[in-house]
Amino acid sequence: MRQQTLAEEGFEKYRKPTRREQFLDEMDRIIPWAELSAVIEPFYPKGEGRGRPPVGVERMLRIHFLQHWFNLSDPAVEEALYDSRAMRRFVGIDLGREPAPDETTICKFRHLLERHNLGDRLFALIAEYLQENGLKVATGTIVDATIISAPSSTKNKDGKRDPEMHQTKKGNQWYFGMKAHIGVDSRTKLIHSVAATAANVHDSQLLPDMLHGGETRVWGDSAYTGQSEVIRKHAPKAKDFTQKKGSRHRSLTDAERAKNRTKSRVRAKVEHPFLILKRVFGFNKVRYRGLDKNANWLFVACGLVNLYMARRRLACLT
Repeated sequence: MRQQTLAEEGFEKYRKPTRREQFLDEMDRIIPWAELSAVIEPFYPKGEGRGRPPVGVERMLRIHFLQHWFNLSDPAVEEALYDSRAMRRFVGIDLGREPAPDETTICKFRHLLERHNLGDRLFALIAEYLQENGLKVATGTIVDATIISAPSSTKNKDGKRDPEMHQTKKGNQWYFGMKAHIGVDSRTKLIHSVAATAANVHDSQLLPDMLHGGETRVWGDSAYTGQSEVIRKHAPKAKDFTQKKGSRHRSLTDAERAKNRTKSRVRAKVEHPFLILKRVFGFNKVRYRGLDKNANWLFVACGLVNLYMARRRLACLT
């Protein structure tokens, strides 16, 4: 254990642990840092030759996770590391010995994850870790999608909106951005499948990618109506429990409405991961231009959502 300096501890007699410190200590205990770092290590600079040695992989991964949890840009997380003692302690930075990594270093690490599609691999590794600890995917899947907004302004260098984002109409309102598609386990509410598309891609087009094949039941809202054949093809044992949808010429009967309400009691569980993703982590707007960058961010964010939801149970096992 490294020795703490006066620059780190100070002379604060009446300090008490904040909620942020408690959260970071809890996440520090349950995250498998060695396994996650090993995925990135083969692609990380080795620091051979002259120049500054690279910052450790685990330290950069910790900073990257801070960006997700507190919705911080590269410059903002550098400032936060100087401002927050709890964050410095979580990352392992002692300002009495060294500065915090600058925003350029943080940006380069994020680009490395994007370039090698490591967000997808981190999400899969977290899912394996949860299964090893008893949080296994059951036989029911809830599918849904949510819109992540993107800036629609053309006041930029190119005078154009992001060409990889598109607009779509939901209700009577138009939205511009990307769409996050997820498949959620109906028992644990953990995300087992995730995909990112432009906002104009219909929810049902990604249905095959959201199923793991071993389902016995599939829930979804009315956007997935009429997909029984697709469900049967990709999950042969699954029953279709998606919502029924009325039409202009045929409204739903009272019995169909009652069945929809019953299905909604299970289907509503999918809103919990979206709540954490968009409200707790603040990922309700894209931060970067281009679908690939934001997809990589989404994969890591969904893995962290799973860890966040399972943190109490994992803490009991550690």
